[in-house]
Amino acid sequence: MHVKKASTAKRLSAIHSSVKSQFKTASVSMSAPLTLSLALIGALSVSACQPVKDNNDNAADKDHQKSESLQSEVLTPERIQTIEALAGVPMQQLASFDPQEIKQGGDTGISIASSESYSKPSSNITASRKGSFFIGNAFFRQPWVIAPASTDSRDGLGALFNVAACQSCHVKDGRGHAPMNADDDADSLLIRLAMPATTDEQRQQLKDSLIEKVAHPMYGGQLQDRGIQGVPAEARIAVQWTDKPVTFADGHVETLRAPTFNLTNPGYGAFDEELMVSPRVALPMIGLGLLEQIPDADIKKQAASNHKNNNDIKGKFNWVMDPQTGKVALGRFGWKAGQTKLITQNQSAFNEDMGLTSNIRPNESCMPTQLVCIKATTGADEQGNGKPPVEVNDEVAKFVEFYTRNLAVPHRRNADDKLVLAGKKRFYDMGCQSCHTPRYQLPKTADDHLEQHGQVIYPYTDMLLHDMGDDLADRTIAGKLPPKNLQVEFLANSYEWRTPALWGVGLAQTVDPQATFLHDGRARTLMEAVLWHGGEAKKQQQKVLTLDKQGRAELNAFLQSL
Repeated sequence: MHVKKASTAKRLSAIHSSVKSQFKTASVSMSAPLTLSLALIGALSVSACQPVKDNNDNAADKDHQKSESLQSEVLTPERIQTIEALAGVPMQQLASFDPQEIKQGGDTGISIASSESYSKPSSNITASRKGSFFIGNAFFRQPWVIAPASTDSRDGLGALFNVAACQSCHVKDGRGHAPMNADDDADSLLIRLAMPATTDEQRQQLKDSLIEKVAHPMYGGQLQDRGIQGVPAEARIAVQWTDKPVTFADGHVETLRAPTFNLTNPGYGAFDEELMVSPRVALPMIGLGLLEQIPDADIKKQAASNHKNNNDIKGKFNWVMDPQTGKVALGRFGWKAGQTKLITQNQSAFNEDMGLTSNIRPNESCMPTQLVCIKATTGADEQGNGKPPVEVNDEVAKFVEFYTRNLAVPHRRNADDKLVLAGKKRFYDMGCQSCHTPRYQLPKTADDHLEQHGQVIYPYTDMLLHDMGDDLADRTIAGKLPPKNLQVEFLANSYEWRTPALWGVGLAQTVDPQATFLHDGRARTLMEAVLWHGGEAKKQQQKVLTLDKQGRAELNAFLQSL
């Protein structure tokens, strides 16, 4: 390995001075992103709101009984109680106009509805802390280069990689999109890989969350479709689209599109037919620091209350190995909740997407059989104190972590509009809150996450995994559905996806007109995303299909207001 010695302190000091100067004299560009790693609109279910108390006790009792009867069709009393306990307010208040909900991200949020809506810092960040945000932004958006290079604070790209900059996946800190056709590059979409366990030891390790997956012996756990000069890319990603018309009860036809992903030009040998292939577009970056502050107990209690649900909505949390601590912990980030916290999510993305090493991920993303990758020159610098030489040192990693923790959630728009409120009522009447938990009260914790402390937030997610049915399940490279007992990312199987946060979703295509929805980017609109829901949500998807033109307009207006 080629190792360079450089003065990290001098480089960071120069960067800090440059950013500080820019901050004083002009507004610093804040558009950028990170491949952290949305099956949008999680499982739907049918419910009604809590009754309004009446001065007439008898009338109130009757209304209460009627409401409980409707709720019990999908939401058990335990689930209702859990949602209300997390929110700190009754269901009726959640389902009606709540002025506080305009600030979806609490006091961290911003009132901007433009292409920059996802790229601003938390509004409650102090001036003394903004410098760290802008330094992190610089590392987030600037391309990394092949080593050796004069830009030694950002060299070491590859040898195998997907993109050269975080923003290449997260355009303006937003969500990615699938290739439009076979000729498009897959810059904001990647392919995760997994093999079936073949030994009792592998099965036990997966059961105990000691390993993330069984990696392919030649291609690993993620496909890299680019390589530096002299290093063959692992394969090219191609997609074909097939129209799938869906008809509403009133005769309206919505044309969905179903993708077929193909891996062509394999660089290191043929793919095994049982290889499981998982296409995933980049997730939006907003509000991640707030989601990180939701207590583990709040996520676990939702899994417990969902399992008492009589109408198919189950939900489970992922239990994963934290690469920083070496201990098993609750997963919360990524499409399958396979990462425990932002620092590990970021450094995993640096490593797998860009081929960059760090103290949490110190090994190059090369498989043992990829000798030309292993022998390639690195950009690793000595760290001292017995630490291995790496390309993303701890100081850079902390700046990027601070940046990703403090990208603000935009405020809601038109929250008190009649059409929006009608759509919100439909959202709750259909029980969407069963998985898209509306509101949390964050604690004040003994850490440096000052901006997030004590915020009341409205992310609309339970942070749990749900079986979304065959249509949304990953397949093998041969196009077959894998058995449900095959784990592909710790405890998650190919059918299960973490409920994405809905905050800011109405601005997704304002930020990037090419943005698409669901894990593989197949949905071009929010309604398409809803209609793809199956599995635990099949009954509710059928109820959506009963909506007339007015009902569809109302539901869409509510989602666009988020």
